Amino acid sequence: MAVRRRQRLGPGGGRALLAALLLLLLCVWCRAAAERVRYAIAEELGRGSLVGPLARDLGLSADELPARKLRLSEEKQYFTVNEENGNLYVNERLDREEMCGESATCSVSFEALVHNPLNIFHVEVFIEDVNDNSPAFSNAVLDLEIGELIPPGARFPLETAHDADVGSNSLLTYHLTINPSFSLAMKDSQDGSKLELVLEKALDREKESSFELLLTAVDAGDPARSGTVQIRVNVTDANDNAPVFAQDRYHVSLQEDTPPGSAVLNVSASDDDAGTNARITYSFGKMPKKVLQKFVVDAGSGSITLQEALDFEDTGVFSLAVEAKDGGGLVAHSKVEVEVLDVNDNAPEITLLSVSSPVPEDAPTGTVVALLKVRDRDSGENGQVSCELSGEAPLSIVASSGGSYKVVTSGALDREQASKHRVSVVARDRGRPALRSSRELVLEVSDVNDNAPVFEEAAYSAYVAENNAAGALVLRVQARDADAGANGRVSYWLAGGSAGAAGAAPLVSVEARSGALYAQRSLDYEQCREFTVAVRAQDGGSPARSSTATVRVFVLDRNDNAPRVLWPAPAAAAGEAAGGAAATPFEVVPRSAEAGYLVAKVVAVDADAGRNAWLSYELVQASEPALFRVGLHSGEVRTARAVGERDAAKQRLVAVVKDHGQPALSATATLHVVLAESLQEALPELSERPAGAEAAAAELQFYLVLALALLSALLVLSVALAVLARLRRAGPPAVLRCLGAQRFSLAGAAFPADFCEGTLPYSYNLCVPPPARAVPEAAWPPPPPVPILSAEELLGGDSCEKPSPDSGLVVGEQPAEPDSPQVCKA
Repeated sequence: MAVRRRQRLGPGGGRALLAALLLLLLCVWCRAAAERVRYAIAEELGRGSLVGPLARDLGLSADELPARKLRLSEEKQYFTVNEENGNLYVNERLDREEMCGESATCSVSFEALVHNPLNIFHVEVFIEDVNDNSPAFSNAVLDLEIGELIPPGARFPLETAHDADVGSNSLLTYHLTINPSFSLAMKDSQDGSKLELVLEKALDREKESSFELLLTAVDAGDPARSGTVQIRVNVTDANDNAPVFAQDRYHVSLQEDTPPGSAVLNVSASDDDAGTNARITYSFGKMPKKVLQKFVVDAGSGSITLQEALDFEDTGVFSLAVEAKDGGGLVAHSKVEVEVLDVNDNAPEITLLSVSSPVPEDAPTGTVVALLKVRDRDSGENGQVSCELSGEAPLSIVASSGGSYKVVTSGALDREQASKHRVSVVARDRGRPALRSSRELVLEVSDVNDNAPVFEEAAYSAYVAENNAAGALVLRVQARDADAGANGRVSYWLAGGSAGAAGAAPLVSVEARSGALYAQRSLDYEQCREFTVAVRAQDGGSPARSSTATVRVFVLDRNDNAPRVLWPAPAAAAGEAAGGAAATPFEVVPRSAEAGYLVAKVVAVDADAGRNAWLSYELVQASEPALFRVGLHSGEVRTARAVGERDAAKQRLVAVVKDHGQPALSATATLHVVLAESLQEALPELSERPAGAEAAAAELQFYLVLALALLSALLVLSVALAVLARLRRAGPPAVLRCLGAQRFSLAGAAFPADFCEGTLPYSYNLCVPPPARAVPEAAWPPPPPVPILSAEELLGGDSCEKPSPDSGLVVGEQPAEPDSPQVCKA
């Protein structure tokens, strides 16, 4: 006998058809949801079995895989992804029944993460059932007691087999060994189909007191699997009334925080029989083990009590099968449905999937810096979660699909203001009271070269005294860069100056690291009083950033320049020292001049500045000190009194020009004054020899010239004597043929115009011979030689005279002719 179950709801077969329909709808929805990638595999696949080309379905090529870093985020690694080809493989054996129990559908959801840029994809793998479970009965033997008075057609509920598979693999067909007294029947109810043993004809205990039947359950899998149970029927005496429950179905609701030991419900059944046949005992029927651990029923009273704490997140509804059995063995069945009401007892769980830290400070607004997932195991409003960020940071949180959230930048990041951001991700549910949880998120900001060096001052001023040593420190500039590392390492360079980089750079140099400016050479205030140089500060970033500051260097004056006399000219004064009166400038003052008469003005300048250039004039030497005075600040030389007749005609004045430096420097100016009414009257005075101090200087000068001339004459005479002695021994050479009767120019000796008025310290009075003329051969022997004068005779006088006939002749020679030239005695 075969009976096919048509539906399965829970343990019934109707849910299989519904599961297949849901699976079909999920496949259609999978195509519409571009965010999700779905695969379907059979359970019990071995490790390493291919699930699907995950990288290709995510739009990633094999070349992108190393850079994108594809990985999975599931808590339990049922699957793994190959880093080389991006395929999804089974990581461990999958048992659908262990994972999903009796659920119509079974799937594993997880997230696939890719980087550069960071993104998240949701992957769902459906586990398809395989007919790997045989139908099983809870007991190997089923004992039934049937009274002999039970009329034919009576039905006795039988235990149904349980198949852990789903779908068609759980559709069971029952077969009973052929027996004319019994048959199988299926009864449909709201709880699903029930298997019943039908009594086909009346029993007679006296003829047959027991029966043994074999019930076989076969599923619809391929290949089909089966399970059996032995039914032992014991025929008893008449107990013709079975217990009857007050309700066929009971319903009760319990809060999940109901403490163990609390009463759940009282069930009651009645039996119209009497005696032992009416004594009813209560028990649970066939139920899962975890249900039997949660509840207990009192056999005598039918009171159901909670044994263990409830958890809505684990099981939301319990279905209890309660049996009432009388003393005659008749059993009644009732269903007690216990609904567990959710209580907000689970705080949200925050899982940090990925954090991109550090983040460059130039990251644009909206950059994803972290991915996280929030889950609340409660249901309804208790499981609805909202997330927010707590803390001061330019970050915001954006909800994504599947309970995922993205933390993105909501504004510009600035490492110089905050190099690290600490925020807390706070998740709250909508339960009452609301539960919350938080997770700290630390985000470091990496530096970008976005700040140029900034000088402490935009313009610097430095003061350096002139004549400084080369290499002296002028000024130290400093620039600060808010960046870090190489981006904040500042170097200094010269960028130009008031005369350009080529003009200003030789004056100073800058040390690249410290920013110290050093003088390249000694500065001169008189050449350069101030100059400007531009210093550029440049960081070590790429690209580098720089800024420029202007350094203005002022050169301070020192009294290093003596006053310079412009009038009277210093060159003229030097000429006067050499003895040349004609080159000496002079001033003519009439003898009728009164006191205060302006004689001349000493003009002097000083290249220094300030007090160092303030000049004062003072008369330090004068032929007549009381006759003249000089203005202290004007330099004007005026007569201090009226000129008298007894005053010397020639006056020599020496004025000192001093500056006000420390120490003071000075110069002298010599002024010659001639007291005469007119220039013609003053000329004879200029030709006279100087008297007084000037005469003493002229006398000293004369002796010096005399000594030098004497030494020169002795040297020339010695050389001449040596040459003549040698010529006399050798005889007259041919070269002396040029010496004829006319050995001197008829014009006489030639002398400079100022022969008797020599002014140079080393001047000589010369006698110049005439040009040589040809002498005929008949003129030999040559005429007498030139008269030889001694040095004393040459230097003995200061006028030109004719020599006496016998003054310089050699003994035995003829005297010179009357028209022979004069010999100059100096």
